Amino acid sequence: MFDIKEQLKNLPSSPGVYIMKDKYKNVIYVGKAISLKNRVRQYFVSKNHTLKVKSMVKNITEFEYIITDSEVEALILECNLIKKYRPKYNVLLRDDKTYPYIKITLNEDYPRVLKVRKIKKDKAKYFGPYTNITALNETLELIKNMYPIRTCSIDINKAIQRKQRPCLNYHIKKCIGPCTGNISKQDYMKMIDEIIMILSGKIKNLKKDLQANMQVCSKNFEFEKAAKYRDKIISIENIIQTQKIVSTNDINQDVIAMAKSNDEACVQVFFIRNGKIVGREHYILKGVLDNEREEIMSSFIKQFYSSGVFIPSELIVEDEIQDMEIINKWLSGIKNKKVDIKIPKRGEKKELINMVRKNALESLEKFTNLEKIRFEKTIGVLDQIKDLINLDKKPKRIEAYDISNIQGVDSVGSMVVFTDGKKDKKEYRRYKIKSVIGPNDYASMQEIVSRRLESGNYPDLILLDGGLGQVNAVKKVLKDKNIDIPLCGMYKDDKHRTKGLISTDKEIELDKSSNIYKFISFIQEEVHRFAITYHRSLKIKNMTKSVLDDIPNIGKKRKMNLLSHYKIVDNIKKSTLDELESVEGMNKKSAKSVYEFFNSK
Repeated sequence: MFDIKEQLKNLPSSPGVYIMKDKYKNVIYVGKAISLKNRVRQYFVSKNHTLKVKSMVKNITEFEYIITDSEVEALILECNLIKKYRPKYNVLLRDDKTYPYIKITLNEDYPRVLKVRKIKKDKAKYFGPYTNITALNETLELIKNMYPIRTCSIDINKAIQRKQRPCLNYHIKKCIGPCTGNISKQDYMKMIDEIIMILSGKIKNLKKDLQANMQVCSKNFEFEKAAKYRDKIISIENIIQTQKIVSTNDINQDVIAMAKSNDEACVQVFFIRNGKIVGREHYILKGVLDNEREEIMSSFIKQFYSSGVFIPSELIVEDEIQDMEIINKWLSGIKNKKVDIKIPKRGEKKELINMVRKNALESLEKFTNLEKIRFEKTIGVLDQIKDLINLDKKPKRIEAYDISNIQGVDSVGSMVVFTDGKKDKKEYRRYKIKSVIGPNDYASMQEIVSRRLESGNYPDLILLDGGLGQVNAVKKVLKDKNIDIPLCGMYKDDKHRTKGLISTDKEIELDKSSNIYKFISFIQEEVHRFAITYHRSLKIKNMTKSVLDDIPNIGKKRKMNLLSHYKIVDNIKKSTLDELESVEGMNKKSAKSVYEFFNSK
C-alpha cells in the first residue's frame, strides 16, 4: 500500500518533476519544482488551494518524482511528460497544429527550396510558419517559375563525375541542371541569395536591379528578356502582398496575447518575420477557471515551443508569465541563441499586443458562441428529452435499435449509442437474428434487446425505430427480466420521415424546427443506416459464398453474373442449358458445367 505521508518525509530538496496518480494509476497531474520537498508537500499541507487543486488532491492516491540537475532540465522533462500523458488537471494545449515552413537547404552545395513541417538543426534556413497553406504553395510555385533551381535530391558532385544524364526538368528548362556541370556554384548561389532576399522581405534593392536590367533590355530591343524581368518583378510583388508590414525592424517575433472567459481561454499568436506578419493562429484552452493568467500563458508557451516550431529571437507577451526566467533560458538553449521575452508598456510593440489581444477576444467569442450552439444540440437537448417524457434524470446514455431484412432474409439488428448527446461509435453493436424465422420485426427486436441486456451497463433511455408494436414487444422483454428502463419508439409519417416519439402511455409529435426533433431524427437515421449497412455487407458476403464455388469453369465473375441474373440458386437449378449459356459472361463450356452439376445428381 502506498503511504503518502511516509513518502512526503523522504522527498529530496532537489529540482525535479513530480507525477500525481489516481487510484487507477492514471497520471492526473505533472508539475516541476525547484525543491521537490517544498512543492509537493504544499499540496497536502496547505489549505489555501483553488477548487481545482482541492479536487485534484482528493484524487491523488500516489505520486512519483524524478530528480533533475537544474530547473531548466525539470521544465524540459515536464513538457515531455505532459505531452505524453495529457493529464486531466494540467492546462492542456489541445489544438495540436503543425505548420509548414519554407526550407532552403544551405547545408547542400546546390541548395533546394522545400516545404517542410519540422525544423531541424541542420544549418538550413527556414522561413515561416505559414498558416495560409494556399499562400505558401503559391509562393513556392512563383519561386520555381522565377528560378530554375533543382528539386531532386541526388548528389550533384557524384552526378557530374559520372556524367549522369539530366532529368526531364532540365530539358523543359525547369532546372538549370547543376548535375551537368555547366553552372558554377557561385552562379547558382546568386539565385538562392535572391530567393532568400524575397522570403526575407528585402526586395527594395532586388527590385531596383531587376527594373534596371529590364530597361537595358528594352533599349537594346531585347523585348523577350525584358518581359522576363517584368514578370519576375510582378511575381515578387505578389509574394510580398501576402504579408502585412507591422514593424520597422528585421527581428523575427511572435506576439502572444490571451483572452479568458470563465472556464475557457483563447491564446492568439501572430508570427512576424522581418517586420511582416506571415501568419496567425489561435488556440483554445479549456478547464482554466481556477488558473491565473500567468500560469495559463506559461503552460501555453512551454507546450507550444516544445512541439518543434520555429523559435523567434523575440517573444512579445502582454503580461508577466510564470517561470519567465527559466523559460527564457530554455528557449535560448533550444535556439542556441539569446531569446528575449518582452512585456511592452508603450510604443509599437504595445500596439501589436493590443491588436493580437483584440483578435484573441474575437476568436474566443466565436468559439463560445459555437460551443453554445453545440451544447444546445447535445446536452441541452437531453434536458428537453428528460422533461418531455418525464424522466427522473437526464439520459446520459441513449441506445437506439433497428431491424433490417428483405422479405425476412438475413435479418439483422443494430444498436447505436449516444453518450452525452454525441455519437459513441465504439459502443455500437450489430446482431445476426438467430431465433426468428421469416419477417417478424417484433420478435427480432425482442431478441436483440434481450441479448444486449445480458451484458449489463444499462442505458438511461431506449429508443426503437418503430411504433407502438415495437414498444410493446420490448416492454415485455424488460418486464420478464424485471428491468426498468424508459422506452420510446421513434415513429414516422406517411413519407417515412421522423414524426415523433411514442410510448405505452402517450404519443408526442415533435416540432420539426426544434433541436429535439433534429436530435431524434438524427438518431433514427443513424441506427437505420447502421442496420442497412450491416445487412448489405452480409448479403454481399452470402453472394460471394455459395454452392456455385464448387462448379468447374465458374469463377468469381461468372458466379456474380449468375446470381445477379437469377437472384437465387434454385432458379439456376431449374434453367435449361440454352438459358444458362445466354447469361452474360457464360459460354457453352461453363453453361454445361453448371447444368451437369445440378442435373447429374
